[in-house]
Amino acid sequence: MTTPTRPATSQRWSSRLSFVLAATAAAVGLGNIWKFPYIMGENGGGAFVLVYLLCIFALGIPVLIGELLIGRRGRNSPGYAARKLAVESGRHWSWQLTGWATMLAGFLILTFYVVIASWAFSYVVKSAQGTFDRPSAELINGIYEQMTASAGEMLLFTALLIFATAVIVGKGFKHGLERSVKWLMPMLLLLLIGIAIYSANVGDLGSALNFIFKPDFSQLTVNSVLIALGHAFFTLSLASGVMIMYGAYLPKKTSIVSTSIWIAVADTLVAIIAGLAIFPLVFGYGLTPGEGPGLIFQTLPLAFATMPGGAFVGTVFFIMLLLAAFTSAISMIESIAAFVVERFAVTRWQAAAGSCVILFTFSLMTIYSFAGAGWAQVDWAFMGKETPTLFHVIDHLTSNIMLPLGGLAVALFTGWAIESRYMREELNTSTKVFRLWRFAVRYVAPVAITLVFLQLIGVLTF
Repeated sequence: MTTPTRPATSQRWSSRLSFVLAATAAAVGLGNIWKFPYIMGENGGGAFVLVYLLCIFALGIPVLIGELLIGRRGRNSPGYAARKLAVESGRHWSWQLTGWATMLAGFLILTFYVVIASWAFSYVVKSAQGTFDRPSAELINGIYEQMTASAGEMLLFTALLIFATAVIVGKGFKHGLERSVKWLMPMLLLLLIGIAIYSANVGDLGSALNFIFKPDFSQLTVNSVLIALGHAFFTLSLASGVMIMYGAYLPKKTSIVSTSIWIAVADTLVAIIAGLAIFPLVFGYGLTPGEGPGLIFQTLPLAFATMPGGAFVGTVFFIMLLLAAFTSAISMIESIAAFVVERFAVTRWQAAAGSCVILFTFSLMTIYSFAGAGWAQVDWAFMGKETPTLFHVIDHLTSNIMLPLGGLAVALFTGWAIESRYMREELNTSTKVFRLWRFAVRYVAPVAITLVFLQLIGVLTF
């Protein structure tokens, strides 16, 4: 890979708060809102939370520290940053693949993430128009199925979302990325808290608290621990190029260790608030708790249809969901745009436009997978799917293979390849804390990520 021809990371976060807001906005995406509360409830509630917090400190935070370290020391997009550190430490050139792999994984995830996010965009419009006013499960399921089968609808809202992303990223780091997250993340949090308060008043808060938090150690199994390990890894946007890129803008005086802890705490709190916003409504209106798109796009609209002011609350909820998806999309395309600026010496606007055109082109694979196009189907048996599509292939490749292996590469790179003195310079912490982090990233994180990977590909089962 050639050297960058133009620096793209000369600017810095104006404050640690801005950085924490941006990193939290990147981490708090659709998966965090629709998955974390559910897996808490299904795996022992408060007992699972204790295990999850241990996993965050043993796996999530050490790898996050490593990614921020790579970014700040390298001061480039992920691929070039990893290359710079490998050369600086006198290691083999192949270690730079750590950075390139994370960028590729983030981009491929974004190709289907923007399509799922477009559903939230569509539901904002539908809810505002009163589409969910009739409390009929058959009607609401039909709306969902019609939307996911309509290539035209998904093309429209995906294009609008990608265009908005291009505008933000095209404005540059200070006027685009940083300014947008300083407004969007507080707005998202206020909307989420407002919905949680409303949900507590009109729903069944007691049942929700019992489902999410009541410690039940009988449901805490080895598989629960692996689920906690996996979510501790995935929830912080690790191995997707995001945190390495954000680290490249981090001022030298900002503590990587304490900032990483703040990000993990903020991410967990937002996920818990999301659970308090969603599950009182689910239990209060006699619905079945679940996770994934079904919870958000089929179960909750049924609750909105029967509650007082449901059209307004539903619209606010889907705006909040759209903001969560939008901030994640901005963060994932940032590293690609920065790379294009560095490699091809183009303007920020040209890089953003080019990156987003390519993103839209690749998103067609997911759009037409849902729309049932013949060319988006695959002919081989895949992950037990009766009608596997390109979406299933990309989802499995990124979530089950590329992210875990990318995280393993980051742990090994920072734990074994980078010179110790460079890491000490960047972390600027006590010897005890440094040794604890080094042990975690050298031994604990690789073992934990390997276990998660083996579980995801079906080799390790309990």
